Amino acid sequence: MANIEEKSPRLWAFLIATYWISVVTYFLSWKAYKHVSALRANALMSPEVKPEQFAVLVRDLPDVTQGQTRKEQVDSYFKSLYAETFYRSMVVTNNKEVDKIWGELEGYKKKLAHAEAIYAESQKKGSSAGTRPTNKTGFLGLCGKKVDSIEYCTEKINELTQKLEAEQKVTLREKQQRSALVFFTSRVTAASAAQSLHAQMVDRWTVTEAPEPRQLVWSNLRIKFFERIIRQYIVYIVVFLTIVFYMIPIGFISALTTLANLKKYLPFLKPIVKQDAIKTVLEAYLPQLALIIFLALLPKLLLFLSKTEGIPSGSHVVRAASGKYFYFTVLNVFIGVTVGGTLFSTFKTIEKHPNRVFELLAKSLPGNATFFLTFVALKFFVGYGLELSRIVPLIIYHLKRKYLCKTEAELKDAWFPGDLGYATRFPGDMLILTIVLCYAVIAPVIIPFGVLYFALGWLILRNQALKVYVPAYESYGKMWPHMHTRVISALLLYQATMLGYFGVVKFYYTPILIPLPILSLIFAYVCRQKFYKAFCHTALEVACQELKETPQMEQIFKSYIPPSLCSEKQEDEQFEDALSQVSRTGSFV
Repeated sequence: MANIEEKSPRLWAFLIATYWISVVTYFLSWKAYKHVSALRANALMSPEVKPEQFAVLVRDLPDVTQGQTRKEQVDSYFKSLYAETFYRSMVVTNNKEVDKIWGELEGYKKKLAHAEAIYAESQKKGSSAGTRPTNKTGFLGLCGKKVDSIEYCTEKINELTQKLEAEQKVTLREKQQRSALVFFTSRVTAASAAQSLHAQMVDRWTVTEAPEPRQLVWSNLRIKFFERIIRQYIVYIVVFLTIVFYMIPIGFISALTTLANLKKYLPFLKPIVKQDAIKTVLEAYLPQLALIIFLALLPKLLLFLSKTEGIPSGSHVVRAASGKYFYFTVLNVFIGVTVGGTLFSTFKTIEKHPNRVFELLAKSLPGNATFFLTFVALKFFVGYGLELSRIVPLIIYHLKRKYLCKTEAELKDAWFPGDLGYATRFPGDMLILTIVLCYAVIAPVIIPFGVLYFALGWLILRNQALKVYVPAYESYGKMWPHMHTRVISALLLYQATMLGYFGVVKFYYTPILIPLPILSLIFAYVCRQKFYKAFCHTALEVACQELKETPQMEQIFKSYIPPSLCSEKQEDEQFEDALSQVSRTGSFV
């Protein structure tokens, strides 16, 4: 479009293309929503027994009456409502201290296995007596008293085991919280209970679907209803301020890392920059590399903030963080780079003619197409190349294997690939989608690069997801509604961009585009009304499908006991103050 003159009748073709891209996006996103909804239903209808389908999470428990324990309160309440299918309950406890002791105990067990492996290896290589490993007990093993590693770890294990057993009893009896997990013998009852209003007041007896046992964020279960709301708004404000203040350094990085500005503001680099090979590389990739490195610092902060909101499941924390990261990348990368790329060259013009700021911004869009085209190319050539080869994890694994790993467990930990990294993976893909959408009409040459990015991504990431990465959780497609919302956001940004650009080139029929954003909002509303509820809750027609075998309720119940509260020596009766015993007959398998 940069080659089209103002008021040219040829702009009609670009206006029609703007509508066409919007309609195609509506059609494909609707089709995808239906497809993912069907996949979710099929997964939930599986005849396999899944613990989370027989449990609900209950938060915001009211104060107990005098002479009543917390478990008696929960059991009597749900027994009165679901007399036939209620199984038992598990009162949530504050596990901070017991988790700490358990973590230390597990650490010393690993150290003991490591020391024994070293000792066994020394026996094979040298004399039959071998050399017993030693270590210092101070900071990072660099200072302190020198001790025999095997004896020291054995002593610490015995000491911590006793300490753990004592703390487990204290935790179960004295550290009960205002939340519980309630188990039913029927998954239809569990699904129905999770979407029912149980109390007249909204801040009491809040019942939701239970996450998978491995997903539970135990420290968040105790947070009260209104405290969660306050935390959420505080986090939103912090994220907003982070986005705003991150835009300043990103804008300057984008402007400073152009070759002309480097030579201007860092004159000592001129001899290096003048070399043809280095000049070519710097011009093509320096701004993009600087941007990618800068963005890599953010995800940990957003995950922490999302967890601070009081979200009860790990998958929901990841979804919340990915949403924040998406808006961050769009506002800072797309808008920030578009403004920042022309910051120094247009600052004097804006100073003299402040009313021309929107005109200059619109005119800078075609000029930045090259930057974003290179950005997309760099993401799929370098990004997918590293993803497929996994060269960095391979090097780290071999270094650990040679110098650190002595046991099979350590080798497995070193080789463990982790999960797909949804918190950053999907926002990255959504950013590429946003860039390709916004430049699809202005600079159509970016479309083949976008197609290549997603085509390679489909092939490579499908392979990685199925054969390389190990899922950390299963949320049955709950990420998709969040992705769909981001697609609509990208589409709205694209439509607003096109409205602005057609206005700058003074096309008389620009108002014809005004209905597009309205159509997008209507489309998003219709999709939400039709599909979203089935992603929030499990439909009863899905939950009523027959199971392959009778559920072993005791195994389902035990799967939710935190590792730090499990002990081979402890019998079930020792958990009586935190676990319900109201309905222990009949359903035991």
